[in-house]
Amino acid sequence: MLSKSIQEALNKQVAMEAESSQAYLAMASWAEIQPGLDGVTEFFYQQANEERVHMLKLIRYINERGGFGVVPALEQPIITYQSLKRVFEEFLKHELAVSDSINELVGMALEEKDFATHNFLQWYVSEQIEEERLARTLNDKLELVGDDKSGIYLFDRDIMLFRPKQ
Repeated sequence: MLSKSIQEALNKQVAMEAESSQAYLAMASWAEIQPGLDGVTEFFYQQANEERVHMLKLIRYINERGGFGVVPALEQPIITYQSLKRVFEEFLKHELAVSDSINELVGMALEEKDFATHNFLQWYVSEQIEEERLARTLNDKLELVGDDKSGIYLFDRDIMLFRPKQ
């Protein structure tokens, strides 16, 4: 059985995963109306779906442990961006915030000696290591490219190569 505090913290994480999914969906939609960003569009549609799966996994865990997984109300995410570079800066910022939140949850589970939740969260810890690495790599690539259109073309063409094998 989950403690009230762990249940509340897990539900906050549900909301964060849902917000991530919405943010990445908005990024995908923005990219889709930009000329020539088909790879970036697909990348963010996949990221949005992945975050939704993370949210569902949390809700199911909360419910299985005798709690109540709450489907959160969401605010409108940022829907327009000044540049592709800005999109990926936001992507990294978002992933760093998710990592911080997961780490807080892990610490809380240990404090409360909720070893089942601690064990469950280890998957998220590993996932965030991959997500942060991916976001940093893509930001580094865009930094190298700058405003070079041929570089952006190659970045867009190759973006899916950077995703870890699922």
